[in-house]
Amino acid sequence: MDRNTNVDTPARGLHHTGDTITEPEFHPDVRIGHVHLRVADLARATDFYHDVLGFDVTAYGPDFGLPGAAFLSSRGYHHHVGLNTWESEGGTPPPEGHTGLYHFALLYPDRRELGRAVQRILNRGYPIDSAEDHGTTVSVYFRDPDGNGIELYYDRPRSEWLDPQGKPVLKADAFDPAELLTEQDGPG
Repeated sequence: MDRNTNVDTPARGLHHTGDTITEPEFHPDVRIGHVHLRVADLARATDFYHDVLGFDVTAYGPDFGLPGAAFLSSRGYHHHVGLNTWESEGGTPPPEGHTGLYHFALLYPDRRELGRAVQRILNRGYPIDSAEDHGTTVSVYFRDPDGNGIELYYDRPRSEWLDPQGKPVLKADAFDPAELLTEQDGPG
C-alpha cells in the first residue's frame, strides 16, 4: 500500500487524517507497557494497587535500597505499575484545569471480571466516578488515593466495533455500575 492512500472507510492499523490514511510509523507489536505514577504516600499507594486492584508487589523499593519507589505487576511481569515519591512525597493532586494524566486504563477479559473488580473497589470504600458504555468498550472510572484517574473496562467483540457503514461505534452512554455486580455469578 502507498504511504498515502485515499479511502472512504477506516482500515485497521492505519492512521486517519481526513480522507487520507497513512501506515503507522512504529512496529505493529509496540504497546503500552507500564504506567509510572507520582504519589504522596508510597505505602498507601502500594496498599491500594495491591489490596484494591489485586496487583502483586514485585519490588518495594525501600526493601531493595531504592527508597521512594514500588513496582507492581500482574502474572509475573516485572512491572505494570510503578509508584514513586521522589518529587511528590506529601504532595497533593494537581488542581482541575491543569494538564497531566487524565487516566490510565486496565483491560479486563470480560464483563464478569469487570464486575468483580468493581465489587472489590466498592467493598473497600472507594467511590465510582462514572460508568459509560462506549460502544466498543464498557468502562468504569474512579480515582486512586492520590487522585490519579483509572479506567477499568472490557472490550466488546471486534465484530461490534464498527457500524454497518464501517465507522467506529463511539459513544458515552452512562449506566449504573451496579448492573455489572448483578452479573458476577453468571456466565463470563
